[in-house]
Amino acid sequence: MFGLIDCNNFYASCERVFNPSLRNVPVAILSNNDGCVISRSDEAKAIGLPMGAPIFKWEGFCKLNNIKVLSSNYPLYGDMSNRVMTILEQFTPDVEVYSIDEAFVQFKGFDDYDFNDYGNQIRKRILKWTGIPTSVGIAPTKALSKVANKIARKFPDYTKGVYVINSEESRIKALKWIPLESVWGIGRGLQKRLKAKGCKTAYDFTLLPDEWVRKTFSITEWKLKKDLEGIQKLDLDQREVKRAIATTRSFDYTYNDINYIKERVSTFASSCAEKLRKQKSSCHMIIVMLSSDSHKRQLEQHRASTRVILPYPTDSSLVISKLAVDAVTSIHKKGIQYKRAGVIVTGLVPTDNHQLDMFHFENPKHKPLMSAIDNINKKYKDYKIKIGSQDLERTWKMRQERLSPRYTTNINEIIKVK
Repeated sequence: MFGLIDCNNFYASCERVFNPSLRNVPVAILSNNDGCVISRSDEAKAIGLPMGAPIFKWEGFCKLNNIKVLSSNYPLYGDMSNRVMTILEQFTPDVEVYSIDEAFVQFKGFDDYDFNDYGNQIRKRILKWTGIPTSVGIAPTKALSKVANKIARKFPDYTKGVYVINSEESRIKALKWIPLESVWGIGRGLQKRLKAKGCKTAYDFTLLPDEWVRKTFSITEWKLKKDLEGIQKLDLDQREVKRAIATTRSFDYTYNDINYIKERVSTFASSCAEKLRKQKSSCHMIIVMLSSDSHKRQLEQHRASTRVILPYPTDSSLVISKLAVDAVTSIHKKGIQYKRAGVIVTGLVPTDNHQLDMFHFENPKHKPLMSAIDNINKKYKDYKIKIGSQDLERTWKMRQERLSPRYTTNINEIIKVK
């Protein structure tokens, strides 16, 4: 059996854990730089606040309806997510973290278990230990567990947050209920083609001939169809080594100051280098991008990118940051107001197994230095040690004018009990 555990309105729920005054109140969470709505509580959804609403257009609506609007608090959300995923590992060792607020699990050797009771145990423990409400869907396959989760979330009074598809009758009933556009793995393009074939629900999709699905689409759609039929074809994804690593961000405002841009690029490059070391990879190439604000069409526009090919593979923050800063300096155009920059490292090879060069090699002191920095930052969090070209005060500079405290990751912002 497979399960999908989904945190309900995750960002809003995280805020409510530490600020009880937000409970039963409409809450909206904004994207980077307080741009648009990316998460809403059920109360905000009921009022009619749409997902993706630009806050500058909906500010009056939010004030009129007493919607509490907050900036994204990613340190808090990331820490709470880690806590939830750690709890799931107590119920089964087979956990696939699908996103920050949901995870697939597989129950191997749980043949005699009451899965409805087990799902309730999962919900209760997560709620008690973290304060985060969840919905749990359990079924014989991965795709059906997603369907079961939607039912658990849609009908909380009936399901109590847990729904189990454990019979052919419940499978067919669930598939007839869920519309085609709500099926996990069926995008807009596929929806159009299937609707042209007369499919309106997930059940209609399962009635299509196997040969036609494989011939018309691909093995992926065929596996999804079989999974919905209750025949397991989709497994938990194994964490793969990435072929390229990117850190791209918008600035909080537009800037033409080359020193500010160099600091941002240095931070992005250091982030890429840290991710390289985590997956034990080194890179052969660095790509640096810089672009102005395309929404401000009255201003002169400029977008450029450049690449740097290294003579030897590296995972050193010192090397990657220096080369990235030199690269962005070469493409920077004086007088342009820039809004976004990015660094991509690619041409990845295993750090402990790559072709050596007799004449070009990295300073051997970098390896132990990077290891020491990573260990200290992992222990004390919040990037205590940085390279000299980075801002020592803030790592990610975003416009966050409605930010709540980082209750679990910053000692100066924890709750004080009087």
